Formats: sequence, C-alpha cells, structure tokens
Amino acid sequence: MPDLEIQVVVVETLGDARTDVPLREISGRGVFTTEVDQAVLIGRADVAVHSAKDLPSATEVAGLVLAAIPERADVRDVLVGSTLNALAQGAPVATGAPRRRVQLAHLRPDLTFVEVRGNIGTRLGKVPNGGALVVALAALERLAIAERATEILPVDVMLPQVGQGAIALRCLAEDRSTRSLLKQIDSPDAHRAVTAERAFLARLGGGCDAPVGGYATIGADRLVHLEAMIAAPDASTVIRRRGVGPDAAEVGTSLAESMLEIDGAAELFGLS
Repeated sequence: MPDLEIQVVVVETLGDARTDVPLREISGRGVFTTEVDQAVLIGRADVAVHSAKDLPSATEVAGLVLAAIPERADVRDVLVGSTLNALAQGAPVATGAPRRRVQLAHLRPDLTFVEVRGNIGTRLGKVPNGGALVVALAALERLAIAERATEILPVDVMLPQVGQGAIALRCLAEDRSTRSLLKQIDSPDAHRAVTAERAFLARLGGGCDAPVGGYATIGADRLVHLEAMIAAPDASTVIRRRGVGPDAAEVGTSLAESMLEIDGAAELFGLS
C-alpha cells in the first residue's frame, strides 16, 4: 500500500503516566489501552495500536473490533545483566510482573525481587547491581537492541504473558474501509493463537497483574495447542497444563475451567 499516508497519533495512558506505582496497585483494567481506544472512538485516530498483552481480556470495547493481529514476534522473556545460573544466592531481579516473579521464584526461591516500571529504555537503566532485569525479547528486537539480552529464557522455564510478542489493531466496527486495510496485514495463525490465550485469561478473570501465563501455537495438524500456567502469588505452587482443539476460544476456555477444577485452585490463586 505505497500510496497510503499514515499519521502517528501519540496518546499517553494511565499506565504510562503512573510509572511510580506498581500495576497491581492501579485500580481497574486497561491502564495501557483505555485512552488509546478512546482516541478512535472520538475520531481522533482510525486505528488503536496495542501490545496484545495489555488488552483487558474480560470485556470488549463497545463500538470497536479487534481487526488484525500481524505476524507475531518472539514470545520469550530475557534476562539482562546476568544468566539465571550465574545469579548469586539472594541476587536481586528487577521485574514488575507477578507472572515473571512466581516462575523465577519457583525455580530459585533464594532470589529477591525489586519493582521496576517504565519504558524499555528506563528499565534497561535499572539493572540491579549483581542482579538481572527481566524484559520481553520482542521489545528489544523491535528497538534493534536484542544484543542487550544476556540470556533468552525458554518457554518451558518462563511461560510468556498472554498475547506477548503480538500487536493488536482495533478500529471502529462500522469502519469497513479501515477493517479491509487491516485485514491485509492480519495473520490468521497469530490471531487464532492470541484468541485462545485471551479466552483462557478471560475465563480466569485475570489481567496483566495476575500470576498467569499462556502460549498458544498452531500445529501442523492446524489445531490450536495451548500451554498455560496459574500460580500462587507466593510461588509456593505453580500449575501448568496443556489443551488442544480446533476452536481457539473453546480451547482457552476449556483449559481454564479444567485448571480451576483442581482442588482449591480457585481459592488459592484468587481466581473464579
């Protein structure tokens, strides 16, 4: 689409403005998305561009449609500053994500954790002495600084956030022209995978502040394969399960329901 003119509309969200407060302490969902969506709803912009992991899972925004998810970037997390094995006993690890904390703490109960917020540049300047920072590999790659990663954590060690590595594009449901344009960059496989992950999170009632992870892929059999994790906030228990099926939303919902049926899981994890 060489003749298409694109204008970037910069929007500051509540999550961007309140970097001094941990996400879990900011009430409500959509702290990185509400203001961006509102720009489309009031006609200031035609497309809302989101990191898919920031989208609230439980509800859709009236009047908007998730029109496209382009080809997904690498979903893995990385350590900056040290490898996991090289971290000394009790070493500090900087991350604001409960999902990252519980998985690392389950592997290394000796580690200590420090809160970190802000954009990637800000966080890279806060690698603790003698410790490490956890960030998404996709973020480093998009900024062309992937060499800053000291260790890439495989998904069997660190299951990613639901929607991690994916970009979600929303527009007005009635805007057929924009929807048609966005469809041209939609990846059906990425869209199905993220749909499964979001359905899983929606059934749990969790958000980006919950100790929950999920990663779906489309197999050679064209079925959706979803691996998911729920954990106790203190990392005392981490449960991982897999689901597979042809319908993305059904795979996610069914896997969440089966995990909630584990004795005491709903109460232990604060989910319902």
